[in-house]
Amino acid sequence: MMKSLNEDLKTGKFKQVYLLFGEENYLKKQYKDRLTKALISEEDTMNYAYYEGKGIDVREIIDLAETMPFFSERRLIVIENSGFFKNATPELAEYMKDIPETTYFVFVETELDKRSKLFKAVKDKGRIVELARQDEKTLARWIYGNVKKEGKQITESSIYYLLSKCGTDMENLQKEMEKLFCYTLDKEVIQIEDIDAICTTQITNEIFDMVNAVAEKKQKRALDRYYDLLALKEPAMRILYLLSRQFRLLMEVKEMTGQGYDKKSIASKSGLHPFAVGKYIEQSRRFSKKELRNILEDSVDIEERVKTGRLQDVLAVELFIVKYSSNSV
Repeated sequence: MMKSLNEDLKTGKFKQVYLLFGEENYLKKQYKDRLTKALISEEDTMNYAYYEGKGIDVREIIDLAETMPFFSERRLIVIENSGFFKNATPELAEYMKDIPETTYFVFVETELDKRSKLFKAVKDKGRIVELARQDEKTLARWIYGNVKKEGKQITESSIYYLLSKCGTDMENLQKEMEKLFCYTLDKEVIQIEDIDAICTTQITNEIFDMVNAVAEKKQKRALDRYYDLLALKEPAMRILYLLSRQFRLLMEVKEMTGQGYDKKSIASKSGLHPFAVGKYIEQSRRFSKKELRNILEDSVDIEERVKTGRLQDVLAVELFIVKYSSNSV
């Protein structure tokens, strides 16, 4: 758990093995760096080893782990995206049971199987921390903390506007905040117009907005979004694919809502971020099932006509948007 990990960092009482996994890359990197700094001094290159990627030699790792640290209390081995927790590595799993007291491991993984022997061995010996995508409330607190650290102010509505524009990936949000701080260097309060002026809109949000415009029959806005994406060098067929994906998700959400599923269940079944589910439920109410079915059938038809050369791609997607954002549909 993240709480236990923070406690270890605070007290300086460390486990010998840590496994950091989950979808939130920003947090994995942050905690990897914090653990590394806490376990070994930056100048101590003799007792620090870093391995990355598939194909790491397990024997070499064990040999290194068996080596006494050089003029230091600890030897630290950091292993990232090794696939060790996905593929069978019985030798390493067995070795985890009796690592020398002076050797410490930090594993950072994307893929893992919780039934693997290595996972179980690390669970017994050390600490396993899942760093999942954070919900909107947590992200809002984090953004507020960063803004405060810069000696600036921001309203709650501006924070949520930033999240709706830039998405929930912390790595991306960190970059957008850095841009924002540079842009508002002489200002004390960060406002929505600053966010609009400097922050990059995630393509998924442009698509969401386009679908909203289609639902509200605001044809000009829907087409403006389309031209914006074309100007950003997004291929027309990718835009069509993303639009279809959005409408397919709305269809799924609409069906699940009708069957009485709660937000949490809808999130796990559809793969949507939990905080986004509410927005999708709201958007799905604007379309009837029949409308969504027609839109999805039409998008398949357009793709087919473009592939066979009967329609030019940019025009085809434009006609699709015009058709479903006009009042006569």
